[in-house]
Amino acid sequence: MEILNQTSGSGFILLGLSDIPHLQIIFFVLFLIMYLIMLSGNVLLIIVVRINRKLQTPMYFFLSNLSMIDIGFSSTIVPKILINTLSKDKSISLVGCALQMYLHMALGAAECIILAVMAYDRFAAICRPLHYQTIINKKMCICLASVAWGMGFGAASIHTPLTFQLPFCKSHHVNHFFCEMPPFFKLSCKDTRLNEIFMYVAAQIIILFAFFLTLISYIRIISTILKTISSQGRDKAFSTCASHLTVVSIYYGAIIFIYLKPPTAQSPEIDKVISIIYTAVTPMLNPIIYSMRNKDVKDTIIFKLCRRPLK
Repeated sequence: MEILNQTSGSGFILLGLSDIPHLQIIFFVLFLIMYLIMLSGNVLLIIVVRINRKLQTPMYFFLSNLSMIDIGFSSTIVPKILINTLSKDKSISLVGCALQMYLHMALGAAECIILAVMAYDRFAAICRPLHYQTIINKKMCICLASVAWGMGFGAASIHTPLTFQLPFCKSHHVNHFFCEMPPFFKLSCKDTRLNEIFMYVAAQIIILFAFFLTLISYIRIISTILKTISSQGRDKAFSTCASHLTVVSIYYGAIIFIYLKPPTAQSPEIDKVISIIYTAVTPMLNPIIYSMRNKDVKDTIIFKLCRRPLK
């Protein structure tokens, strides 16, 4: 810890996305728009679920959890990106960086698991409709959501201290726009192989398990749809499943690319682009893809905004 205090006590410099002035303005506007859409969409979904009793179901309970995770996930990173994009001072304190890494890791892992839980919920509803109320009851909902949050914060509680025990002797300049584990390993003058092994093992346990559970659930859902639903209902169900699968595949794909590729394959510029996808893009898309096309959600929004009675 003495080495840590000497080498990184003053904090770090986040190099950000670009040093070209007109590109900085473009990036600022893009991130601001994505953040405002994400914030308004997820807050609106949480409010709609709270005020419409029709939506107080397991599916929307998990969606509300996803919205809370997305709000925290993006808010941990994007406001700092917005400040650093236009500011000459791109520094972040040691404590601020550690807190950002901890929350980013915790909420990112929790999102992986909650997406898998949501896929399992849809599997139970479509493939086991007669037993759905027994399988996904209130107690099970709370238990599954608690597992998602608990595993996320548990993993972050291990990896963040391990990362910040490293002596960062090479540089204080982080070639990234937020504090994430892989770029920090390059700053250490100590052998980081043990940290990298721990990171890969945790990523495989959480990310790959969640991804395969999600994939298997949707395969079973599609198989059931093909067997039991009419052609008209089949098209609608396929459209819904395809949109869900697209968003989760983008999210899981980006996370897997960052945390499961070999160190020799790392490219800072590509990594920064991929990181944007799961820190800003998918949290913005989630409420739109998962809920805004639902009639009950749209009717509730219209009722609140226009004071029209619900049909």
